[in-house]
Amino acid sequence: MKNKTVAVWATLITGPFGLQRIYLTGRYDVWGLLTCVPTLLGLYGVQRARSLGLDDPLSWVLIPMCGFAFAACAIAALRYGLMDVHAWNHRFNPDADPEERDGQTGWFTVIGLASSLFIGATVLISTIAFSFQRYFEFTA
Repeated sequence: MKNKTVAVWATLITGPFGLQRIYLTGRYDVWGLLTCVPTLLGLYGVQRARSLGLDDPLSWVLIPMCGFAFAACAIAALRYGLMDVHAWNHRFNPDADPEERDGQTGWFTVIGLASSLFIGATVLISTIAFSFQRYFEFTA
């Protein structure tokens, strides 16, 4: 039985590496791997910026990929948390009763949604600000 609260928190915490797909689908699939690629490229960009400095053009191209991956996972966590009980159980618990408790939204789910909204918005705005700052510094 797939629990909605666990899915929200797993997507928020491990989503950029695609690990929530193991919980939701039972296996590591292509979408999990595709989620992992921009995260790893962005972390490589952070490592390049730390070793070569922020004037490295490749690092400021790669760093936003990580931020956008985190923001996308926050949106996915919101999507899972706001999913209707019937839709959740139909998609992730097909053998269960449509009113099964695992698909319902509780307080920990709501706290996960608020955290996802806060973290996702912060990361997205920070990524956009960093990208524009680097772009205008580079072109000036």
